[in-house]
Amino acid sequence: MTARTSVWCLILGSPLMAATTANPTVPTFYKDVLPVIQQNCQGCHRPGEAAPMAFLTYEGTRPWAKAMKAAVLTKKMPPWFADPHYGKFSNDRTLSAADVNTIVAWADNGAPAGDASEAPRPVQYVEGWRIPQPDLVLQVPKPFHVPAEGTIAYQYVVVPTGFTEDKWVQFAEARPGNPALVHHIIAFIREPGNPMLKDLPAGQFFAPTAEAAKRRREGAKGGEDQDSNGFFGDMIAGYAPGTVPFVMRPGQARLVKAGSDIVFQLHYTATGKAGDDQSKLGLVFSKEAPKERVLTLGADNWKFAIPPGDANYRVDSKLKLQEDSTLLSLIPHMHFRGKDFEYRVVYPDGRRETLLSVPHYNFNWQLTYDLAEPRFLPKGTVIECTAHYDNSPNNPFNPDPGKTVYPGEQTWEEMMIGFFDVAAPPQVGQMDLMMPKKEKGGGAQSGGVQ
Repeated sequence: MTARTSVWCLILGSPLMAATTANPTVPTFYKDVLPVIQQNCQGCHRPGEAAPMAFLTYEGTRPWAKAMKAAVLTKKMPPWFADPHYGKFSNDRTLSAADVNTIVAWADNGAPAGDASEAPRPVQYVEGWRIPQPDLVLQVPKPFHVPAEGTIAYQYVVVPTGFTEDKWVQFAEARPGNPALVHHIIAFIREPGNPMLKDLPAGQFFAPTAEAAKRRREGAKGGEDQDSNGFFGDMIAGYAPGTVPFVMRPGQARLVKAGSDIVFQLHYTATGKAGDDQSKLGLVFSKEAPKERVLTLGADNWKFAIPPGDANYRVDSKLKLQEDSTLLSLIPHMHFRGKDFEYRVVYPDGRRETLLSVPHYNFNWQLTYDLAEPRFLPKGTVIECTAHYDNSPNNPFNPDPGKTVYPGEQTWEEMMIGFFDVAAPPQVGQMDLMMPKKEKGGGAQSGGVQ
């Protein structure tokens, strides 16, 4: 027992606290607060997850009562940045007024424990995963050493699936072996015939040259390192601050074709302390053939330059869909200078609608916004995105307001990608949705969350 815990035990055992606990108008941890925490907090606030403290027990939660009060009053927690005037989302993390009042009243009245017999049953988590127990775990074959200092180029690793038949995936989760060193992971599906990294031996780390990465961003073809700038394929899972695993609705799944490989894109950040990472991917297969295939697309822009000191620089992007599909979720992505982000839909008949507005983008939380009601998008629909960037000294996260900022993979560079997930018939692929038929068969696209 720590000294801090001993102090709290003495306080909680005092007559004054006993009287407060007995007051039926004062919320208690076990009866009132724990249900709120289970529903809204424990996904991150438990061992092995993103939060630095666990809220599974009274003893572990009690010291943070005042901080919890401040976080819910300022809406810092749970993190949620969608403007409520646009769109409805099934995973809206906004606490109800009643839940906020419960936590505030609990903290204001000494954070009493209450009667443990009134506690709800503990939530049963699969240790080490946020998805059900995986049917298959694909791990990077060997650790990658991250130095204490310096810039680490993006690393790519090819991991064969060994699938001899097509597999439909209902749950997928990418997890770092050493979260302190991993900024993000993207796991791509490299189907047979995709030339991406075709000459790279399985299990070997590869860092594309700066010139190759530039050509990939610009959609160039041919030349040295062509393998590193080809079409990346669909995402099967991703990990970044605030992301959640891929969970498909009943009747929907992601397709991993027979003979496919998984290409891990790994972004490491030096923290001042060297270490090793060996990331992995967990898959849960669908128990039956799905009615729809889920795919990730992106409306992106790789040609912009943010002037020094500009506090409100605008960048637009759009993508016209070439087949019918159903919109499921939206995932805006920028870096440190990201200020706000908006998605709009333009239907073939000219109707326009704002799908999502994020007026205060936060790079530390890469959130997914799941539509409460999936939206049918007929062929010819355009997804438009608008982002603004703050490259001024007033941006506390700005690495250098005196520099012109260009698109790039590192976090001090910038990105503008409006990711979105759609459901389509099982036979429809990414290229079918993104490119007119006459243009299919090659092409490059952006490589996911960077």
